[in-house]
Amino acid sequence: MWAILLGAALIIGGLLFLFRPALGRRPSDLHQMPQGGSTLEPRRQGLRFLGVSQNWPALAVIAVGALLLAFGGYS
Repeated sequence: MWAILLGAALIIGGLLFLFRPALGRRPSDLHQMPQGGSTLEPRRQGLRFLGVSQNWPALAVIAVGALLLAFGGYS
């Protein structure tokens, strides 16, 4: 039972750790797009924030939590 609870806590903690940069940012300021119109999207944000190299600690915590959930039911 403890393995399942710990696995669930690790998955939730890993997700919060993964979303920490997005949760800690202040809201975007309204700015004009070059094509016209207004947007709240950040300027020049690439896809680097989705990379495994920056998110591997959170993914490792989620993987350990998933293993505990999977194998915790067998004990």
